[in-house]
Amino acid sequence: MTAQALRTDPLDDPVFAERYRAMQARDARFDGQFITGVHSTGIYCRPSCPAVSPKAQNVSFYLTAAAAHEAGLRACKRCLPDAVPGSPEWDLRDDLAARAMRLIADGVVEREGVPGLAAHLGYTSRHLTRVLSAELGAGPLALARAHRAQTARALLTSTSMPAADIAFASGFGSIRQFNDTIREVYERSPLELRAAARLGERRERAGDGVVRLRLPARAPFDAAGVFDWLAARAVDGVEAAGPGRYARTLRLPAGPAVVAFAPSADDRAPAIEVEARLASLADLPPLVARVRRLFDLDADAVAIDELLAADPALAASVATTPGIRVPGALDPHELVFRALIGQQISVKAARTALSRLAAELGEPLTIGGRPGVEPGEGGLGADGLVRLFPTAGAIAERGGEVLRGPAARIRTIVDVAARLAAGELVVSADRDRSELARELVGIPGIGPWTAGYVAMRVTRAPDVLLTSDLALRAGAERLGLPAAAPALDELGARWAPWRSYASMHLWRAAATKI
Repeated sequence: MTAQALRTDPLDDPVFAERYRAMQARDARFDGQFITGVHSTGIYCRPSCPAVSPKAQNVSFYLTAAAAHEAGLRACKRCLPDAVPGSPEWDLRDDLAARAMRLIADGVVEREGVPGLAAHLGYTSRHLTRVLSAELGAGPLALARAHRAQTARALLTSTSMPAADIAFASGFGSIRQFNDTIREVYERSPLELRAAARLGERRERAGDGVVRLRLPARAPFDAAGVFDWLAARAVDGVEAAGPGRYARTLRLPAGPAVVAFAPSADDRAPAIEVEARLASLADLPPLVARVRRLFDLDADAVAIDELLAADPALAASVATTPGIRVPGALDPHELVFRALIGQQISVKAARTALSRLAAELGEPLTIGGRPGVEPGEGGLGADGLVRLFPTAGAIAERGGEVLRGPAARIRTIVDVAARLAAGELVVSADRDRSELARELVGIPGIGPWTAGYVAMRVTRAPDVLLTSDLALRAGAERLGLPAAAPALDELGARWAPWRSYASMHLWRAAATKI
């Protein structure tokens, strides 16, 4: 081999070499974190694809399926590279590209176009396209198109919905566009893709008006911990929870919805089973994106556990609860009110206050002109779900009459509600975390705890340690860690960049009965 060839060997690049080794080892932990493009065959694969490893000279690695599409590659029929959890990069990072990816997953391009996406992020369409193309290998239209194709594939292979319904539920503008995209990406027609899945009786029927699908999680996955967290905080009439079951009402862009969740029974392939009754099938992509955030399905659990288990104080907790997750939020505004009402009181007291607020100010649930959810209707198992959580506008208008507690806290809640209703304060998953925190602490009555809690659960910030939280410090003391906030802050630096997950371990230790 010539000196020139050695200098251009792709394995000389340490990032390429690391990914190539993961691909050769067929390491499933990297599935969804990057994509292997094989130019000699014209396909792209997940890193764990069982096919013979290609030569390094024939390989390119991509962060997104859209970049592989732009390079002229099609999805591997053998390993189905889209049928894996999403990349944890978009939660870990807080740059423009990551925030754009969170919005694209939420369906903003389908609803508002690229100008709307750019406006949300505060940049021009041209600048946004330039940044995404440079960093991710594809512009916003291509990224949104890839996301539509992935949503369609999931629905084709896990439901019996008519193909025409799937086309529009996935965000395609026409049946022809849907057919052409599926053929181009997967080299099969939609019906051929469905037939190849060979799900038989396992495919769920959608004739009862309920959409059912399975969302994969990155292993290990502490599903029980998320369900327990949600159950302890369930608001009467808005949420219903039981062992391994959680259901609730919520607002989506096209209208109200009722959704129910359960963990998959297959321990080898952790996932969340979703049932949803929607006002419009167009709400399915944003629902899927929000559910993935709620259950933290894309977290790099192996990397998180490895780092935290290296601390002797946390090692036993990690061993007992591998794959711990940080619960997200289906409704960012609702989460803000939960944080404001729940600070400095017990979880039980906060649940009582929130249930009273919902009973007084929440709107009655109607979907398609039909009120509420009848017991057991549509298999949702969502008995007692009769209302939606109050809007910011309703709380701004009448919150002062309903809320109880210190007058200063009530003033803060009503003030925040008015700002949210007027659009003066924007709380959403795509916000720049530091900018959102500055805006929140600038509001009278809001301190670092509230800002940090909102960042952790709404924007999925992975590196927040709320040392001012009394329960968290109590958990730290139980594990033999400093209970004083300054000392715990200093010691917690060694848990970066996963301090939000360390917080979950500390809260769990505080709640564990001795």
